Amino acid sequence: MQTRTLGTSGPQTSTLGLGCMGMSALYGDSDRGESIATIHAALDAGITLLDTGDFYGMGHNELLINEALRTAPAAAREKAQTSVKFGALRTVEGGFTGYDGRPNAVKNFAAYSLQRLGTDHIDIYRIARIDPDVPIEETVGAIAELVQAGHVRHIGLSEVGAESLRRAAAVAPISDLQIEYSLISRGIEDTILPTARELGIGITAYGVLSRGLISGHFSRDRRLAANDFRGMSPRFQGENLSRNLDLVDALRKIAEQKGVSVAQTAIAWVLSRGADIVPLVGARRRDRLTEALGALDIGLDAGELAAIEQAIPADAAAGDRYPTDQMAHLDSER
Repeated sequence: MQTRTLGTSGPQTSTLGLGCMGMSALYGDSDRGESIATIHAALDAGITLLDTGDFYGMGHNELLINEALRTAPAAAREKAQTSVKFGALRTVEGGFTGYDGRPNAVKNFAAYSLQRLGTDHIDIYRIARIDPDVPIEETVGAIAELVQAGHVRHIGLSEVGAESLRRAAAVAPISDLQIEYSLISRGIEDTILPTARELGIGITAYGVLSRGLISGHFSRDRRLAANDFRGMSPRFQGENLSRNLDLVDALRKIAEQKGVSVAQTAIAWVLSRGADIVPLVGARRRDRLTEALGALDIGLDAGELAAIEQAIPADAAAGDRYPTDQMAHLDSER
């Protein structure tokens, strides 16, 4: 497994990370046994970075990772790195009611995550969305205190804009910014990515397959389960879905000419954007993980990159990446 370093202050990680959210929430029902087997397969392949959130399945995802690591070979377990998001407030019914970035809340969230994960430290800790009522300096300062105490190794951020990046970096070293980045989600390229690079902050890119939309496996007639988040996502609705799948069809032609899959091409494109970017693949099954790992062996030359850019221009996606109420929480979109 190749490695990349997250920014100037962050850890060295595997070139691909495993996003574990879908194993517990938001994409319909999942298979616990297959989820654990997939984490084991990822570790066996050399993936070290496991990304989660304390609110994924109300703690279920952290407990799942705990079980997977406890039952993994010791050598793999010792190399595993946890990237944890915190701060989302939820209801019993599963709704989201806001974010809490108060210093005492930060330390409270961390205490529960350490217990669920069954570890004495979290490798990268980040608030999922900025709390509008708490200055980012206070939230980051609280994580910095956890670093000083040895409970956290590195400070990360999630979905923040350029100004917030600067404010946070003035408080303490920031290893990476976790943010959506894919062929059809390229908003970070204007100001956020240049600012991160100026500040020496790495990028962990989630949504590299746009929640399966550009994986090559999503069809126009697919029916989503009632508990699948994508049923409310604008990009999966009506005419938007049709237009976005037209883009996938264009990408498929390029992939077929190269003899690789659509998903591998989309992941390879993100990998090509810079050595400071670590894509997170949200594989829930071993076969999808195997496919994603194949992207590591794909080199895209200048001609192929130009063909991809022509097939899917930067502003080609139809629909926002989140429903309107959730878009309002994204500091990165302001």
